[in-house]
Amino acid sequence: MGDGVFLVTGAGRGIGAATARLAAREGYRLVLAARDAAALADLAASLGGPDRVLAASCDVREFDQVAELVRRVEQEWGRLDVVFANAGTSVVTSFTTDAGAPPAEWSDMVLTNVCGPAFTARAALPALIRHGGHLVLTGSAAGRGVRPGNLYAATKWAVTGLAQAIRAECVGTGVRVTLVQPGLTDTGGIPPSRAADPKLAPEDVARAVLYAVGQPPTVDVNEILVRPVGQDAHR
Repeated sequence: MGDGVFLVTGAGRGIGAATARLAAREGYRLVLAARDAAALADLAASLGGPDRVLAASCDVREFDQVAELVRRVEQEWGRLDVVFANAGTSVVTSFTTDAGAPPAEWSDMVLTNVCGPAFTARAALPALIRHGGHLVLTGSAAGRGVRPGNLYAATKWAVTGLAQAIRAECVGTGVRVTLVQPGLTDTGGIPPSRAADPKLAPEDVARAVLYAVGQPPTVDVNEILVRPVGQDAHR
């Protein structure tokens, strides 16, 4: 993509970091966003100098921070081609017992997983429309079925609906919208009860993202569902 600009939220580790590495190999300039910019320093240094990589502190729960980052990117680099709304978090929940995180800790997950991609889309879409860009959102295979007591899965159901709503509004703008729905992925936060289950590597999901982004501008890959071989579809 030459000197195209690829913005990744939640870039500090896991799927975000893996996608940034692949995007760099494809020739993109990178905007790496995370709550803790210091955590991005080593990754940014490995992917190029300041003319190729911008590492930024950005909390996707705060719309003004995302909007300011997009403004800065357009001002400094003159374009924005791909935005990967990837930042997310997960806690174990139960609606009938004390198992998992207490309800006081649930709001951070809901804000990050639902408001985060919504705010990112609202901040970035005017720029993506100007530059004929591509919005990619990280959903989950868990957002396609019922998971008992699982609020995380419900937030990813919301991302599925969000992607569809955004795609419908973007008809006629030239912007492509892709929802990537990974199965269980080894990003370091897998609960002990699933430690032995089949898992994707973050790079597996990153390749799916770059597949969608790499299609001709007339091709809009709406959804990609990718699971590790052997994963139970109901988990």
